[in-house]
Amino acid sequence: MGFIERLKHYKLVRAIIYTVVGAITFPGLAIVNKIRISGTEHIKDLPKHNVLFVSNHQTYFADVMAFIHIFCAVKWRKQNRLGIPYYLLSPITNMYFVAAEETMKGSLISRLFILAGALTVKRTWRAEGKEVRRGLDPSDTRKINQALDSSWVITFPQGTTKPFAPGRKGTAYIIKNNRPIVVPVVINGFWRAFTKKGLTFKKKGSTLTVRFKAPLEIDYDAPTEVILSQVMDAIEQSREFMMKGAHHHLKELVAEV
Repeated sequence: MGFIERLKHYKLVRAIIYTVVGAITFPGLAIVNKIRISGTEHIKDLPKHNVLFVSNHQTYFADVMAFIHIFCAVKWRKQNRLGIPYYLLSPITNMYFVAAEETMKGSLISRLFILAGALTVKRTWRAEGKEVRRGLDPSDTRKINQALDSSWVITFPQGTTKPFAPGRKGTAYIIKNNRPIVVPVVINGFWRAFTKKGLTFKKKGSTLTVRFKAPLEIDYDAPTEVILSQVMDAIEQSREFMMKGAHHHLKELVAEV
């Protein structure tokens, strides 16, 4: 384990980074743009470990920072709001998030996010811009399992910011192996407000929404395909939700004309 990998497991290190990065990112989430949060009643009484948050993904970093702010606010007993970010004085520290190794080694800011608790995994379909097919890497699964033993973990089953991309079976394997509480989250507006990396603005004054749903009732003994399908429906990224999208209704109107 490298020096940076060791550092990120110290809660004090993560607390300092969350405080600093949180202070920098708060204006972009709650002042330059407007964040609307719902469903935090589903997370305020969760245990401190073996909780897996599954979410759709729209930017590399802004999504994760929104989660950090919300979790810190909930720790301070705030419900569905951020308000004044005094919660950054004592941020949550029992949290990790899954991120592509290729992405997290791309810049100085991404390396800082590694210290913030990124669990870097190898992409199963892409490396250095080229299509690559890989099996599930046992070391990646192991580090996520270890994180769940003591903390909350955020994962993005699609592994990409592309909407309605298929989910990855690795998420279902993790759920079967660890039997965590699985909390679905649906986010929107981040793609409109920020560039793909989530570090600069694309459109100011956007509304960002983060909606937490009730924990899923999962049959952990079900096939991975069934579990993954349930997760994709919950985060509203399945084919059923794609067909309900605004672009689909527009096509229907055009066809009628």
